[in-house]
Amino acid sequence: MDHDNLIACHECDALFRKPRLVGRTAARCPRCGATLYRGVSRQLDSICAMTLAALITFLIAQAFPIVELETNGITSQTTLFGALVALWGEDMQIVAVMVFCSTILFPLTELVALLYVLLPLRSGYMPAAFNRVLRAIQFVRPWGMIEVFMLGVLVTLVKMVSLARVIPEAALFAFGVLTLMFAVVVTFDPQVLWDLADELGERDQRPLPRTSADSAAAAIGSQAGPPAPPGDVPPDTPPTSHRG
Repeated sequence: MDHDNLIACHECDALFRKPRLVGRTAARCPRCGATLYRGVSRQLDSICAMTLAALITFLIAQAFPIVELETNGITSQTTLFGALVALWGEDMQIVAVMVFCSTILFPLTELVALLYVLLPLRSGYMPAAFNRVLRAIQFVRPWGMIEVFMLGVLVTLVKMVSLARVIPEAALFAFGVLTLMFAVVVTFDPQVLWDLADELGERDQRPLPRTSADSAAAAIGSQAGPPAPPGDVPPDTPPTSHRG
């Protein structure tokens, strides 16, 4: 039995040949009715554009201040990295590391890894370490918590309104837009990339068609017959000339 292109049901462990889906159709198990996998529209241009826009928005959110607080004539503002430095200085290293990983490291890793995979696939070839990068994306995706951070910031701002004047800065709006972009990026199933990689692998393994020049050369070679042995022609025989 050919074990290639098989899929197992995660509910009843039934084994099936994996059909190729088109569009947004879904493959279901005929035994238990569970959804095996869904076919996602393979518009790599849109997901590439969304991922690149999310990366630019992420850099804006990290570079600019989040909010500006004004109380008793004293104004203060800080970026996310500045807040992490403040947490570290207040002997809350564990909290600082957790915030850094969930709001900076893991989201940035996912965006860069997605672009590293998507851009070569759009060009028609597989990048190096393709399998490892996809596994890394699936590993860091649950730990990116931009939306949780945004919710915490909004709750804090509501509580700070009664104590100080709160002025939203560019990074706060960037984090809001980034939350929506990540919601779109996360809906993209990496399984589609595996399917595209399989198609590219099958295409690369196909034999190249022979060109007309190659066919003509092969035909001439077959008609000319085997070359004459070296002893049939004297080495010092001059070439003959013909006048028309």
